[in-house]
Amino acid sequence: MKVLMFGWEFPPHISGGLGTACAGLTQALEKENVEVLFVVPKLHGGEKADGATFINASVIPILQKKLSASKTEVSGSSKSFSEKEKSSGINITTNPERTLTCIEVASSLSPYISASETQSFFGLEQWNYSFKENNDRTIPAGLLTSQCSDSNLTKGHIGYVKQAYPFSGAYDSKLLEEVERYAQVGAEIARQYSFDVIHAHDWMTYLAGITAKKISGKPLIVHVHATEIDRSGQNVDPRVFAIEKEGMSQADKVVTVSHWTKSIALKHYQIAEQKIEVVHNGIIPKKDVESNSFAPPLGSHIVTFLGRITHQKGPMYFVEAARRVHEQFPDAQFVVAGSGDQLPMMIERIAQVRLSMHFHFTGFLKGEDIDRVWSMSHVYVMPSVSEPFGIAPLEAIQAGVPVIISNQAGVSEVMPHAIKVDFWNSEALAEAICNLLRFKSLANTLKKNGAEEIKSITWDKAAKKLTALYYELSTKHEKQEKSDLLLSGSSTQKATHTAFL
Repeated sequence: MKVLMFGWEFPPHISGGLGTACAGLTQALEKENVEVLFVVPKLHGGEKADGATFINASVIPILQKKLSASKTEVSGSSKSFSEKEKSSGINITTNPERTLTCIEVASSLSPYISASETQSFFGLEQWNYSFKENNDRTIPAGLLTSQCSDSNLTKGHIGYVKQAYPFSGAYDSKLLEEVERYAQVGAEIARQYSFDVIHAHDWMTYLAGITAKKISGKPLIVHVHATEIDRSGQNVDPRVFAIEKEGMSQADKVVTVSHWTKSIALKHYQIAEQKIEVVHNGIIPKKDVESNSFAPPLGSHIVTFLGRITHQKGPMYFVEAARRVHEQFPDAQFVVAGSGDQLPMMIERIAQVRLSMHFHFTGFLKGEDIDRVWSMSHVYVMPSVSEPFGIAPLEAIQAGVPVIISNQAGVSEVMPHAIKVDFWNSEALAEAICNLLRFKSLANTLKKNGAEEIKSITWDKAAKKLTALYYELSTKHEKQEKSDLLLSGSSTQKATHTAFL
């Protein structure tokens, strides 16, 4: 079984949980004898996984023509979005005399831009979607399938050249343009490589998956690690939402990381329930896990928030809970590991409640730095407003830290022994934190039971489910191809017989 897999990042070069999940799945699929062709916008160096061949999209030539600053001409067709979605910002112009489509991609979307453009004082990463003012904000079409063969890519199209596009692979102001270019690369890769199934991770890669399907005819799986509903709540970006809906609609199967995310796909994206498969994330086992056996440098009551400081992760609810915890534990210290657009607001609120001396900000962490945070933490809190899954609680338990998570997190579905509260109930959250700090036996019980639970929450388990899905789709596709071939042959014979008569 060979799978063409589209991702946007891969360890050690990651910005969040997406890259970690891709690595976990890819390595586990090797045990199932699944060969993965893993495509990323740009290989930075150091990416590796057993059983995987990496493809650098930045070296794949695609048809390009330089236009004005606000336009990029690309290969493709353009018929998939509804009038409602077009009114949300899609702007497509098709020349009937060409096999090319002009798509305006004057992108102003930038989910992970440097906040120096708007909040230079803090110099932080902005982790959620934001906009620069632009009167011409459009998105690429949902179907960018090139209809040109390799032999006539430039024939008849004066001024068009086939050359590689230098992807940054970053989450910056050119993200939508790169997503559209990535879709073109998907078409080229589909022509050059053989594979059985296509697997696209998150919205940045959905268009690439669609073009690869259109070129190859192979079945497509889109893997929903998060949705625009999770990230933005009521302030949904119609362009990202449209791409997500198009990806789920065009896919043969939609994989969600939790039943929580499945419910969002059903309600907000109107995807048929029988089309959705839930495959929970896992965690890579660690042989040597450090415990909190030494005296932490900040004291004996340390509560940690680790995650993006955005509305989705509920940082302001953490502050309100901390205020209540401080009343019962005046020596409690609160560690905030992460960065994001709500950090200035968070700092301001902390100052208002006079807790500045009790909060410690580390910025974005990864690798060994995260392990150091776990080693000094007594409680980990994830008060997410809407969390598709959430791998951090599993990592905390693996490091011997008891966790408190929101009922609105997908990971709660596989963690019966974690303490769960509604994200908005800061009073209940504070009480749960105080109980863990006050009663060591409760904390030890949660740590023990949690350690047993995560033994079965593995990427190997997820890989087995995905492998079964790969074979199911591949077998169905092969049967359909044979059926089509037989029907085609029967029609040919009938036509020949009729002509003879």
